[in-house]
Formats: sequence, C-alpha cells, structure tokens
Amino acid sequence: MKNIYSDIIHAGKRNQKLLAILLDPDKIEWDTLDLITSKIITSPATHILVGGSVVISERIDDYIRVIKENCSLPVILFPGNPSQISSHADGILFLSLISGRNPDFLIGHHVDAAPILDNTNLEIIPTGYIVIESGSRTAVSRVSQTDPMLTDNPELIVNTALAGQMLGNKLIYLEAGSGAHNPVPLEIIKSVSQSIDIPLIVGGGIKDKTGIEEAYASGADMVVIGTAFENDFHFFD
Repeated sequence: MKNIYSDIIHAGKRNQKLLAILLDPDKIEWDTLDLITSKIITSPATHILVGGSVVISERIDDYIRVIKENCSLPVILFPGNPSQISSHADGILFLSLISGRNPDFLIGHHVDAAPILDNTNLEIIPTGYIVIESGSRTAVSRVSQTDPMLTDNPELIVNTALAGQMLGNKLIYLEAGSGAHNPVPLEIIKSVSQSIDIPLIVGGGIKDKTGIEEAYASGADMVVIGTAFENDFHFFD
C-alpha cells in the first residue's frame, strides 16, 4: 500500500518538487504502452495520473494493470466521473470543482462514487479543483458546463483556494485545461501558493521543461504534464 499523500507532504518538507504524467486512455494507443512506460521510467516523473474529462474506453482496468506491470510509480486516478474508477490504481484525486457551481461536480458525482470507492483499497485524496481561463474553451469547462475563473481577478482565485482548504481538501489543483493555449499565470500560482498551507498542483498548457521549472519556482509542489507528453513521448529525453 503506497502512502501517496504522506509522501507528497514529506516531499514538500524536503523541498522536493513532484512531476505527474497524465495519461488519457482514449488518447494512448495500446501498442505504444511499452514505449510510454519505458519513457516514464527514465523521466523525472514521480506519479502517474490516469483519466480525463471524458473517457470512453472500457478497458481502464487493463490499461492500469499494464502500466503497473512495467512501472513502480504510484498510479492515481484523475476521474471526470465515477465510471473511471478502477480498483487497480493506488489512489484517486477526489476532485471537487470549486471554481464552478455545477452541483454534479461539487458533490453529485461524489455521492455516486462513494459506495464504489468504499469497496476498494484506493487512497482517497480530497482535492479542490480550480479551472483557470487559458485562451481556449477546454474539455473540462465543456463537460462540467462551468466557466473558468478569470485571471484578472486573482483575489477571487486565492479566496477560492483558501475556501477549498478550509472545507478540508488536502490538495489544491490549479488547472488551465487539457490542450490549453496558455498555462496558469505564474503570478497566480505564486499568490495561491503563498496563501494556502496544503500542497499545490498545477497543470494544463505547460509545453516545455522551462514551463515546468517556472511553475515550480512560482510555488507549485507538483506539475502535471499531459498533452505535451501525448504529442511527444520523447519530451523528457
């Protein structure tokens, strides 16, 4: 049993920055899985996220089994809805979309997921999920039917993150969205990081290693890379 959250906290105390690679089962060809896992093993990645706003594949269990057979990194579910739950993963980001007001994504899906999760050994990590405008309409905004938070109102973003922490979330996740034109602005990452006492995840729109380092320098404890790795499995070479 991996102690995912405890390890994240201890990494922060050691000033160790974390990197998660997000894999969407609908976007990865099965015959590339061996290549993908080999590239992840030799990359700086510390975690693997599996999921997406919409996942059609019905073979998530098989997908995760293959990954875990070839890679020892923690595999964490990043679900858009309860259908993406797999007991073969190590943990799950129990996402509450606190930047929006759609009840399904604030609590509705969580109620549906609760009895499923109760019958697994997944480590459940409550996560306040905040979508930030990125210059394009992303899948998460479309699926959740919510608008992203505007970057010209950083105080509201900070207060939303604080509220998420006060509600008991163990992580705050600032998300520009899959395939975003622009990443979360560095000044917003810095402001949120300085205002909360729990680990901060940042993802979406980060296209190169410089973007990763800038997010770290601004206060991100974990950076998530998805589209950039999907488009180039040699991203970390």
